[in-house]
Amino acid sequence: MAIRVLCIHGYRQNGSSFREKTGALRKLLKKQVELVFMNAPLTVHQEVPCSNNDPVPESGGDEDPRGWWFSDIQAQSFSAQQQCDESLGLDESVTAVREAVKTQGPFDGILGFSQGAAFVAMLCSLQEQKLEPDFSFRFAILVAGFHSKCKKHQKFYNSPIQIPSLHVFGLEDRVIPDNMSRELLTSFQDPQVLIHPGGHFIPAASAHRQTYQDFLKSFQ
Repeated sequence: MAIRVLCIHGYRQNGSSFREKTGALRKLLKKQVELVFMNAPLTVHQEVPCSNNDPVPESGGDEDPRGWWFSDIQAQSFSAQQQCDESLGLDESVTAVREAVKTQGPFDGILGFSQGAAFVAMLCSLQEQKLEPDFSFRFAILVAGFHSKCKKHQKFYNSPIQIPSLHVFGLEDRVIPDNMSRELLTSFQDPQVLIHPGGHFIPAASAHRQTYQDFLKSFQ
C-alpha cells in the first residue's frame, strides 16, 4: 500500500503547477508514494520588484499564483528575507490544510517546497503542540525550507520538532540560500539531510533515490 503524502507548493505556484514540477520525483517514487496536491488559499497579485535585492520568484509564470502567507501586509506580497512583526493569511492556510486532511486524508506524511516547506515546519509544530487534533503526519519532507522572519511566527521554533524529517536543499540555490535551510535544521530533532549541488528545485535523479527510499521505508 502506497504512502500518502500531502504536498504543499511554493510561493507563486499552485497545486497543479507543483504537480507538474514534481514529475521526476513522482516517477522516482511511484511504487512507494502517492503524492496529493492542494492549493494555497491566498491569491498572489502581480508584484513589481522594488529593488535588486528582491528574491527571484519561486515560479515565474504560473497561472493562478498562490501563497501561504504574506510578509508584507499592505502590499500583500512575500519575501523569505523580509522581517516583519505581523503576517497575513497564515490562519486561512492552516484552515485549508485542516480541510484537506479531513476531505482527502488520511495522510502519512507532508512535503513542502520553499515557502511551502517553511509552512510545513509550522504545521509540524502545531501538531506537536496538540493545537491541531486533525493533524497526524508521521513524517515531513522539507525542500528549500527556512525559518520565517515574522516575529509572530517565532513561537513555532521554541522547542525542537520531534516528527521525523528529511531536509533537502541545493548548494547553488539563489532563492533560498543553503544557509537559510541549514538554520531550519536546528528546529528539528535528528533531522536527515539531502544536499544536492543544484539550485531551487526538488532533486529527483537516480542518485537521490536511495536517500528518499531509506527515509520512507520505516513508514510503509
